[in-house]
Amino acid sequence: MADVMERMVEIDGVSKAFGDSLAVREATFSVERGAFLTIVGPSGCGKTTLLRMIAGFERPTAGAIRINGADVKRMPAYRRSIGMVFQRLALFPHMTAAQNVAYPLKMRRFDPASIPERVERFLSLVRLDGLGDRRPHELSGGQQQRVAIARALVFDPDLLLLDEPLSALDRKLREEMQLEFRRIQQDLGVTTINVTHDQREALVMSDQIVVMNHGVVQQADEPQAIYRAPQNRFVATFVGVTSIFPARVVEADGAAVTVEAGGTRLTARGTGTLSPGDRVECTLRAEQVAISEGPLGHENTVTGTVAQQIFEGDRMVYAVTVEGLGGATIFVFDHDPAVHRSIPEGAAVTLGFAARDLFTFPDAETTTTTGHKELPS
Repeated sequence: MADVMERMVEIDGVSKAFGDSLAVREATFSVERGAFLTIVGPSGCGKTTLLRMIAGFERPTAGAIRINGADVKRMPAYRRSIGMVFQRLALFPHMTAAQNVAYPLKMRRFDPASIPERVERFLSLVRLDGLGDRRPHELSGGQQQRVAIARALVFDPDLLLLDEPLSALDRKLREEMQLEFRRIQQDLGVTTINVTHDQREALVMSDQIVVMNHGVVQQADEPQAIYRAPQNRFVATFVGVTSIFPARVVEADGAAVTVEAGGTRLTARGTGTLSPGDRVECTLRAEQVAISEGPLGHENTVTGTVAQQIFEGDRMVYAVTVEGLGGATIFVFDHDPAVHRSIPEGAAVTLGFAARDLFTFPDAETTTTTGHKELPS
């Protein structure tokens, strides 16, 4: 954990109840000064409620929220030094871009003589030089996003909160703005908390990711750890395209296990708490599976039939039915731009994968986390 003086935000056992419903349950994590943290999870998981409590729009039922070392539980939103960018940008349509950016400076009684230069500097930061006189309807969606960013940052807030500001953009523009947000955040060094349901956005933009489900923090870690070392089934299936199939533990030796699924024995990565006879669910990411119409030399190999294929330009995506795993569907990403091979539906194939890439988790019936991943469309 970061030293206390390095923490800009501390969430300590925070819960929020609406009547008999608990939207957030004992959330605990911290955000280092200057870091970019993303809270990610499905709709209704509690991420927006948590962000609203940090902003001061909702008061926690239990727990503490500290910003810059100060407990802000009873501090109203307007007294918190926080900039926000919403999904609905809430730009004033009758104001120019420059007037929108200047608005929070006027509300905070900045020296009027300093405002024009400051506005110009932040419009330049978001690459809107020369566009300050345009009204929102005269700007593209991406340019409107930049105005909203400049307005949220122009008064040098301690903290920047982003409430799914990119969700309404088309895919190409959304991906461009993800990089733009990250560039601006790094240039200014402002501590940022982002809320999204977009896994790619979380991985691309963040220093740290908090994964939530049913109001509970499932894992808080660096992006690579979230992706490569998920702590439970939900995290493993929510981030990335993941295949799931049931199995039974045959042998267990610490973090290494042998499982049997549909009559096929596989070596896998265990949790260190499994015992022979335990029912588990195995998860396997699509990009960690090799596919061939011939033999493969991997720790684990199974044979199957291509049920579906999708061409995505830089990769082929396959859904393979494996009878030897009880009829499980295994998703495969085949990145091979030099060959651009296409294995037809109905073809017999061999799949290979390493033991370290096959995760095992206690059977879902004995846990509270659930997840499901469909073939991308």
